[in-house]
Amino acid sequence: MSTTKLPAVPEPLAAEVFDSHCHLDIMVGNRQASSGDPVAQAAQAAQASIEGILDQARSVGVTRLVTIGYDLPSSRWNARTAELHSDVYAGVAIHPNEAHASTPEVLAEIEELARLPHVRAVGETGLDYYRDWASKDDQHASFRAHIEIAKRTGKALVIHDREAHDDVLRVLADQGAPEIVVFHSFSGDAEMAKKCVDAGYFMSFSGPVTYKNAGYLREAAAVAPKELMLVETDAPYLPPTPHRGKPNAPYLIPLTLRCLAEVKQADPAELASAISANGEAVFGAW
Repeated sequence: MSTTKLPAVPEPLAAEVFDSHCHLDIMVGNRQASSGDPVAQAAQAAQASIEGILDQARSVGVTRLVTIGYDLPSSRWNARTAELHSDVYAGVAIHPNEAHASTPEVLAEIEELARLPHVRAVGETGLDYYRDWASKDDQHASFRAHIEIAKRTGKALVIHDREAHDDVLRVLADQGAPEIVVFHSFSGDAEMAKKCVDAGYFMSFSGPVTYKNAGYLREAAAVAPKELMLVETDAPYLPPTPHRGKPNAPYLIPLTLRCLAEVKQADPAELASAISANGEAVFGAW
């Protein structure tokens, strides 16, 4: 794949910030993309390296990132990668779409990985009612198990919530939420954001907040206080405008952050600094 087909590098930020959620293993081709996953295939065709991804991100002020697991192999890989790179942290979990794989043995290893010092999150876990790859019963059981792992290990809980807002909030309330909860790629409206604010949950905004037809996400961002906001790519997925359909990467964070700053009527550097402080509150000092 020619690099001319990759998104252009945006103007650097005036203050450092970090990417709270990406999938390095998919970006570098450790996990082969399926034939039905053209964005990930394009990202892998670019033959990126971890060092190259980090260097390009640093060039625009994105100095650190959190790489997130979604099954046992990816969780192992991300944990190892975070151990080797001081500016990378990891999250480990079984994605709700893979909840049928959340056996006691698998969850025991997820907890073992979560206890590593460079693993700072249990996630992504949660509920996904958009896809039916795993039954709701399996998803709920897996989600509850991950909540308990986050509480036992003292790590942040990173939630995947797709068309399941009410049930995610209900499970958190019933099970008892960990001290730190992050809604990855926040997809709710302003009313959902208000519920997260009341509960003290962090909301991480990704590329879709920039989309023309996603006014409800900008309304949610307007409700979210700066002290509960994070920014992410979910790379190689969900690239911000004007790069929909192309591979995402941490170096595109400035586009999403500037959109959020406009919504918040804030200086982008000021918002970046606030988000960086939130990152330390959620994931610990770098």
